[in-house]
Amino acid sequence: MSKNMALNEKILRVVFMGTPEFAVPPLRALASRPDLFNIVAVYTQPDRPSGRGQKLNKPAIKVAAEELGLSVYQPENINNPDEFKLLSGHMADVMVVVAYAQFLGNAILNIPRLGCVNIHSSLLPKYRGAAPIQYAIWNGEKETGVSTMRLVKKMDAGPVYLQSAIPIPDSMTAQELHDQLSELGAKLIVETLISIQKPDFKETVQDESKVTYAKLIKKEDGQIQWDKSGVEIINQIRALNPWPGTFTVSDRGILKIHRAKFHENTSGLPSELKAGSIHQMSGSLWVRCSNGWIELLVVQPEGRKPMSVADYLNGLKGAQKK
Repeated sequence: MSKNMALNEKILRVVFMGTPEFAVPPLRALASRPDLFNIVAVYTQPDRPSGRGQKLNKPAIKVAAEELGLSVYQPENINNPDEFKLLSGHMADVMVVVAYAQFLGNAILNIPRLGCVNIHSSLLPKYRGAAPIQYAIWNGEKETGVSTMRLVKKMDAGPVYLQSAIPIPDSMTAQELHDQLSELGAKLIVETLISIQKPDFKETVQDESKVTYAKLIKKEDGQIQWDKSGVEIINQIRALNPWPGTFTVSDRGILKIHRAKFHENTSGLPSELKAGSIHQMSGSLWVRCSNGWIELLVVQPEGRKPMSVADYLNGLKGAQKK
């Protein structure tokens, strides 16, 4: 056997499965190491209509894969017998799964000799489920991170390979944390695929007694309850930015709140007002909460784009003059 053939046998054949923007940095990280990985196929969701014109849009992973010159597959149901046969034919050593958004049956999980490796955006067993990034912020966590794990039939329950943690600053939004965790996952997946090939590598079984869940978030979860504490409200605003966004309902309709700041001690604001009361002062807008005031900074009226509170108030003055 030649030296080149021996070297090529050590290069892992990888099938990558993912759909949203979160999965793009991990795909690029693997593609950047052809000395270690050969991405033989990329699987993602079919193109879907979106927007007002319902134009077909490619998933973020498809766009990235095409830029990298990789083969892309978009089955409606990957567990279909014909799709299973095609998937098996790639002869993958490992499958990397990042927010693919399709259930993988046991038959698929057993295809690659090194199994299916998932990137999950929490420090498992904390925050299993659909929205770990949002709930880490909403619950006031000071740190979170990324876990790589072996996929099993039960959701997010597989043994953990590696983890990496980062702090959550008090002002960070879900989008900002999403972007950081995506880049962290890109680094961790490369390290993981190298590590799991070592004979002495040991995975860590999750402690079921420490499991918490991050349930699917709905649009109605964005409505602010002003009788909550200021910290709870600010965490909600950060956690649901950009989707689904937080909002309050007034006589002028729905007002989305993109940015705000909590003030526990304020001078010049009436302390006797009940939670939910609105107060305007010197071009600023404040809402009473259970233990202080929320200063609104960036808002979005119905049918308009996000704007500063100063612009919003100027708009109201203009409308009143007409």
